[in-house]
Parts: sequence; structure tokens; C-alpha cells
Amino acid sequence: MTDRIRLDGRVALVTGAAGVIGRATIDLLAERGARIVAIDRDRTALDQAVAALPASAQPLALTADVTQEDQVAAYVRAALERCGRIDVFYNNAGIEGDIAPIVRTSLDAFRRVLDVNVVGVFLGMKHVLPAMLQLGSGSIINTASIAGLIGSNDIIAYTASKHAVIGMTKTAALECGDSGVRVNCVCPGLIDSRMLSAIVEGRNPGPTPVPNDKIVDRIPARRLGHAAEVASVVAFLASDEASYVSGAAYTVDGGRTAS
Repeated sequence: MTDRIRLDGRVALVTGAAGVIGRATIDLLAERGARIVAIDRDRTALDQAVAALPASAQPLALTADVTQEDQVAAYVRAALERCGRIDVFYNNAGIEGDIAPIVRTSLDAFRRVLDVNVVGVFLGMKHVLPAMLQLGSGSIINTASIAGLIGSNDIIAYTASKHAVIGMTKTAALECGDSGVRVNCVCPGLIDSRMLSAIVEGRNPGPTPVPNDKIVDRIPARRLGHAAEVASVVAFLASDEASYVSGAAYTVDGGRTAS
């Protein structure tokens, strides 16, 4: 019997691959048998992430700014030239932006977050989809957030951007229809990461760190999530186990948005 969670012979392209969730995901996808094309702006961190992959992943590491269409087109072209196809696209690159109330958020800061988190996701889908549609199969997974499902203080741009990612995911899923290409997104909650630390510190400036039990008090699971737990959902959506799943937003939040 074929193991439907395996990704042997498939090519997985991951943006934001050097971040905590991106790195956990390329590790797991490689473990499941995928070839990895890893994209990030930070060359040093990217090289470190790729160096940890098994030789079987035949990794290709490319630096790119996801807000620049020529660079997005170039990483897609390089992936196709090297691997011949793209089966999985984890459209993951994103930033949190400034942590401040609306009245203290500059227009430039707001636009910068939307440029990365919305335009970057749009450009990734725009340039990857033709290859998948021609192939007649593929799985795109966008990184949204529970901030795309609820309001969040002091991160107006991030919240707006993640609502947009969910909307773009649903639109892309409808447009792909019966093409064989599926489009979904994951909505991480409070994940133990640099981004979460930056948001918590930005909301609570001062010399005394916010106690961990205060951070997790509103999470039914009573703990922070781990990047590997997000990666597991991404790997599921990439696999044949999710063959009838498209247009969905999967929360990975320990029950935070259940109430």
C-alpha cells in the first residue's frame, strides 16, 4: 500500500525557509522524501538551514526578496530549471512589522508589512501557479495567522495582511477549481519564535519580561505552540492525505480561537 503522507519524488519550494517555521517545515518535508528549494533574504541563515538537510533532499538555496516580481519570477524559473517541476509551494515569508497602536503606526510601516505579507504571497502564487496548472497537480499552502481570523492589538498591518492572505487563499482555490491544484493556508497561533517575542516585547516595553504563564493564559492548551506542529499541518496539506482539501484555513493554535 502506498504511504500517502510520503512526498517522494516531489519538489517543495518554501519561502521564508530560514525562519523558525520555515526551517521546521523544510526539515519535515525533506524527511518525508521531498526535494527542497529554499528561499530566504538572509543568505547566512538560509545556508545554515539547508546545511542541516539530508543529501536526499538535493537542496537548492536561493536568496530573494518576495516583494520584487523579477526576483520571484527568477526563483520560480530556477526551481523549474533545476528540478523540472514544483509540486508543493509553501508561501511562508512574512514579517510582523512595527508593534504600535493604529495612531502611532506610520503609513510607510503599514505598507511595508502589506508589501511582504500580501504582495509577496500574491506574487508567489502568480508565478508558481502556471507551472502547477500545466502539470495538472500541486499544493499551495500560504501562511496566514490567527491574526487573520480575529483582531489583535498593536499589530494593525499584520492583522490586515493575514486577513488578506486568507481571502487570497480562498480566491485562488476557487480559480483552480478542478485543475488538480489545491490551495490552502495555515493559521498559526502563539508559536515559540522570534516573531512572537518581538510582538510581546513591543506590547510590553520595559526591563521586566512578561511571564510565560501570562502569555499562555488565554490558550486552552496552556502552552505555546512549536514550529514543528505547524510544519506537520503543512506537510499534511502537501500530501495526498489532503487530496479533497482546498480553500481551507487550518488553525494551529492550541484552541485559542475556539471560543
